[in-house]
Amino acid sequence: MSGSYAGACFCGAVEIQVTGQPNAMGYCHCRSCRSWSGGPVNAFSLWPPEAVEVRKGAEHIATYHKTEMSHRQYCRLCGGHLMAVHPPLKMVDVFAATIPDLDFVPQVHVNYAETVLPMRDGLPKLRDFPAEFGGSGETVAE
Repeated sequence: MSGSYAGACFCGAVEIQVTGQPNAMGYCHCRSCRSWSGGPVNAFSLWPPEAVEVRKGAEHIATYHKTEMSHRQYCRLCGGHLMAVHPPLKMVDVFAATIPDLDFVPQVHVNYAETVLPMRDGLPKLRDFPAEFGGSGETVAE
């Protein structure tokens, strides 16, 4: 998978483009992601910051960060969620729903210890985060 993929907020005022391929794709089950997304899981795609470009409407982007780990960005006109910058990881999570033409191929579940929606898909289920991202790296059973 390589190329460029376009995405936008709910109203279309903010347009983004990602180029290349994501570093990782998967599902986050943490309470923060569930609360932010309004769903039982968040489908993520992690990109190097230089691969993510706001093509239109940067002036409409607002940022909220409850912690230094996730600076969540959304359109202040429609409230549509766009991405979360993760400064400690030096990556940007462009929410999979934001870039509909990206072939979403999940590789892992993170924060599965917090799940409210058990998923039996054969993918690794990490208790929290991979060790290289400051987590325990421990897996849990499906």
